[in-house]
Amino acid sequence: MKLLGISGTIIGSKTLTVVKKVLEQAESIHPEITAELLDMKEYDVQFCDGRDPSAYEGDTKKVIDLISSADVYIIGTPIFQGSYTGVLKNLIDLVDPKVFRNKIMGFVATGGSDLHYLVIENQLKPIGSYLHAYMAPSYVYAHKNHFFQDELVDEEVLERVKNLAKELVFMQTALKGSAETVGEIS
Repeated sequence: MKLLGISGTIIGSKTLTVVKKVLEQAESIHPEITAELLDMKEYDVQFCDGRDPSAYEGDTKKVIDLISSADVYIIGTPIFQGSYTGVLKNLIDLVDPKVFRNKIMGFVATGGSDLHYLVIENQLKPIGSYLHAYMAPSYVYAHKNHFFQDELVDEEVLERVKNLAKELVFMQTALKGSAETVGEIS
């Protein structure tokens, strides 16, 4: 089972910190998990221009291939101007929507306002639904006050990280088991 953590930003470090925490928790819960991290700061990705995803080259192709090979996703974004990042939007646009069909998605977000958690409910989950993915019921939102420097320290948020990791593992294990029993869903 391959869990891909995506830090959908090219600036800051708090989102990356939370995504890493979820990956670490998931690996500690289930030994069969192979966790990988896609930190968008490390790639020079082209803007989506409507061509077939297989036509991209370089870092863009690497990122598309990495996403396509995953079974489960933890998608993270900071909240800017009341929305998720353009980097994440571009990334989603680059990947064929069929890649996400019947796969598990969990979300994390970071921001400076207590109300920014609504971006997960009102923007990210609807995108996952459009892509025909299965969304973890919970998510993690971390406010700037939940960190000491770049370390996530708030116990309640750390508990939400743990719960989200458990949900992702449970959902993927259940989905895999049901697919083996009744056949793949297309």
